[in-house]
Amino acid sequence: MFQLDEKFLDEIGLHDLPNNQKRPFLQHIYEELELRVGTRLSDGLSDEQLEEFESIIDHKETVINDWLAKNVPQYNSDPLFMRLQAANKSDENDVNLRSEYAATKWLEINRSDYRNIVNQVLEELKKEIVDNKNIILGDSTTAA
Repeated sequence: MFQLDEKFLDEIGLHDLPNNQKRPFLQHIYEELELRVGTRLSDGLSDEQLEEFESIIDHKETVINDWLAKNVPQYNSDPLFMRLQAANKSDENDVNLRSEYAATKWLEINRSDYRNIVNQVLEELKKEIVDNKNIILGDSTTAA
């Protein structure tokens, strides 16, 4: 998995971005990545699938409970669930934890290529940033 952090900024050539702009820039990149990945993942899904996934990520507990019971009844013994629980330091009944887990499992079942899509979109976004690095850094001498 990737991290949107100082190392990411170094990788795309933005280590000279002013400190007060780094966090907002990384937040913008995260939001843009989320939007683009979501758009790409929704291609080929039915309205029912999209509604189900939206309900899961919106923490609709009834939908989450029903989906987990049907698709992963022993979810609390899944290593992925246990890693998420440990990372979030939360109770196994926490709706945020179960929502995150259910969303991940839902994608594995319904869009098994989601990791590839995330990586592909991230690489496209990185290329766009690198191509526009001078403009982002405010170097007006290279802007066309």
